Amino acid sequence: MDETHGQLVVVTGMTGAGRSTAAKELEDLGFFVVDNLPPSLLPEVVRLVDESHGPAQPVAVVVDVRSGSFFQGLRSALAHGVAGRVTTLVFLDATDEVLVRRQEAARRPHPLQEGGRLLDGLQRERVVLADLRSEADLVIDTTGLNVHQLTDRIAESFGTAETTRLRVSVISFGFKYGIPVDADYMADMRFLPNPHWVPELRPRTGQDAEVSAYVLGRPGAAEFVDAYVPLLSGVAEGYLREGKRFMRVAIGCTGGKHRSVAMTEEIARRLGERGYVARALHRDLGRE
Repeated sequence: MDETHGQLVVVTGMTGAGRSTAAKELEDLGFFVVDNLPPSLLPEVVRLVDESHGPAQPVAVVVDVRSGSFFQGLRSALAHGVAGRVTTLVFLDATDEVLVRRQEAARRPHPLQEGGRLLDGLQRERVVLADLRSEADLVIDTTGLNVHQLTDRIAESFGTAETTRLRVSVISFGFKYGIPVDADYMADMRFLPNPHWVPELRPRTGQDAEVSAYVLGRPGAAEFVDAYVPLLSGVAEGYLREGKRFMRVAIGCTGGKHRSVAMTEEIARRLGERGYVARALHRDLGRE
């Protein structure tokens, strides 16, 4: 592959075979994802991504049977190459029995059902997609795969050592401003003495060395971090096994200025030392 250009992955396949799951996983892997794109627009989309994000940005497009009349344009685009990118055509398939069961569970008709049976729609779709399946670079049979197993297959095929690492956002906050509703885990630092009551520390924040040393030096602080980081690490490994690569950890104190900020910085630092992509964020810093 041209080292100056990112990958182009085209995802297609049978309705119910997992195109949406594959698209979400590719997005998590850092791809710029466009769903239900008419193939004739593929070169233009890649050009726009090159201009806005740079040619190294990997791109993934999802094409389904509703774009059937444009498949010849897709084959033509793939045959001639797209803006110097090496393209991989991924076809997702499954048995008719499994596809029918999945569609019935979702309570959605098939786009080619045309008032007939669901199976009729699937058979029409197989005819439309037959040539693309034969030309695919990668065919994934999802008959026996659950969601996590399919995301693993996509990650194995298109992930890198960097994109498959767990990303942890450690977020400080103040309880008086409300609890972060999107946190996966939360810890309360109000068991530690508040630097607010130390005159020389009051105007400073947990990002200052003096405040950090004060907070981390209080009884129970080191013990908490020593116990909490391994606990988060164990959870993180479980997330990775389940195909999840994002975790949000909220660390709170009264105002989100001193204790939670210092602890957030320390926890993020230690998680980074363990090999995770960890960053410290401070939701309420500066509000006081």
